[in-house]
Amino acid sequence: MIGRLNHVGVATPSIEKSVAVYRDMLGATQIGEKFALPEQGVWVCFVDVPNSQIELIEPYGDNSPLKGFLEKNPAGGQHHVCFEVPDIIAARDDMVAKGATVLNGGVPRIGAHKAPVIFVHPKNMGGVLVELMETPKGSH
Repeated sequence: MIGRLNHVGVATPSIEKSVAVYRDMLGATQIGEKFALPEQGVWVCFVDVPNSQIELIEPYGDNSPLKGFLEKNPAGGQHHVCFEVPDIIAARDDMVAKGATVLNGGVPRIGAHKAPVIFVHPKNMGGVLVELMETPKGSH
């Protein structure tokens, strides 16, 4: 069921400062524009690397789900990993059947790649928040 690693989500108090680290310290050259996902309470910027992407996420608004994470981790840090799946509904149903807690009531929402996503609670995934994303149409 698990597919390609699509991205690693990194929470940050400042996308601009994080972009500088990836560009200046690590030599990243393919860096997207920062954009808002207000329905998810985040600003997003993708840094392309040869085999995947880094998704930089910064709080958007006072109700951002990142607020608590950044209170515990003021400098930011790894927030989640995202794997592609061929069918988001089948993946959700499989996770639930295996006893996992799918966040947001199991209702898929549209993520930053304009594809349906779900998040599986870290308690079921070895302490890691896992995003499952339906493979975007026309990719790979």
